[in-house]
Amino acid sequence: MNASPAIAQAAPLFGALGDTNRLRIITRLCDGGPSSITEITEAVAVTRQAVTKHLLTLQSVGLVGSHRQGRERIWAVRTTPLGEATDYLAHLSDQWDRAIDRLRAFVEDPNT
Repeated sequence: MNASPAIAQAAPLFGALGDTNRLRIITRLCDGGPSSITEITEAVAVTRQAVTKHLLTLQSVGLVGSHRQGRERIWAVRTTPLGEATDYLAHLSDQWDRAIDRLRAFVEDPNT
């Protein structure tokens, strides 16, 4: 995995998840499934306007999508960006594991 493109793709996603309320919204949608703004507002205890703003931010990075159902808009998590974030974090974890293995080998080498 080439780190530069991965970082460029991951940065907006992690930036969007860096807000506590947006993370609560994503968690609510993951736990409760597709939901209206009214349902999300009740669950995360912020104003409807704030929920709308946060949902639009999450939508801009591809984390959520919506569709009309009657008079309401139903919001749901899009799993592909979350999978890409997971892959990126796994890549970082692998890099750290290799670095720790190199450090361990260096420290335990009797010739140093």
